[in-house]
Amino acid sequence: MRVGTFLCALLALVATAHADEAADVQALNEALDRRDFATAFRLATPLAEQGNPASQYDLALMYYTGQGTPRDYAAALQWFLKAAEQNDAKAQFNAGFMYENAQGVPQDHAEALGWYRRAAAQGDAGAEYNLGLMYESGFGVPQNYGEAMDWYRKAADQGHAAAQSGIGLLYNKGRGVTQDYAEAAKWYRLAADQGDSKAQFNLGVLCYNGQGVAKNLVEAHLWFSLAASHSTDSKAAENRDLVASEMKPGQIAEAERLRSEWEAQRRDAKK
Repeated sequence: MRVGTFLCALLALVATAHADEAADVQALNEALDRRDFATAFRLATPLAEQGNPASQYDLALMYYTGQGTPRDYAAALQWFLKAAEQNDAKAQFNAGFMYENAQGVPQDHAEALGWYRRAAAQGDAGAEYNLGLMYESGFGVPQNYGEAMDWYRKAADQGHAAAQSGIGLLYNKGRGVTQDYAEAAKWYRLAADQGDSKAQFNLGVLCYNGQGVAKNLVEAHLWFSLAASHSTDSKAAENRDLVASEMKPGQIAEAERLRSEWEAQRRDAKK
């Protein structure tokens, strides 16, 4: 009877603890939603120390961005790693990113590769894309365009714009695949429609040169104009103005109309 009473009391304590933790997690999420980072930091710290992986990730992100606490990359990495060890894919990606970019730790491509692989194994599109970048550039791994294409496709299939642009570039340059401008244009367009400035620029080049698509000055102007508005690279604006010098006023007006429509559709899609 005493054992039964003890077990009942113990179960009641566990249930109370879980209820308290759930309430604290809810309060943390509410603080984050209203961007009250000082409160969020205060709530996340004990939850993270108790081993809650989502709170460990939230705490790491606040250290990383300097919201609610002074920015501290070393502390951010510490908490990302704790969450990553509990199989949090976003934390695994961020740990890999910090190792790759020497944030709070000496640069270590092998560590970055390992964490990206663990996140990619869970379907994290950002990790898949970064693995593709590493194989394309040969950073931390032997350069391998075939591997790069494989990882880009995994991310692109999830709608990752930069990965779609990366596939376009591989086809454009014939890296690891037979050069195919039409295929490059297809992938650039998918990324460009999502606002990727590199894809917009490269699609503008193909439209201007008539590579993989019919030569079209209106579309070339459109994509160079959009790229110029989404990038600090002056080359897009220079190319837009070069194309404009070869166009009739009506063509320029059409390109500007298409740009206005594209931007309106993007705004509507974000609502």
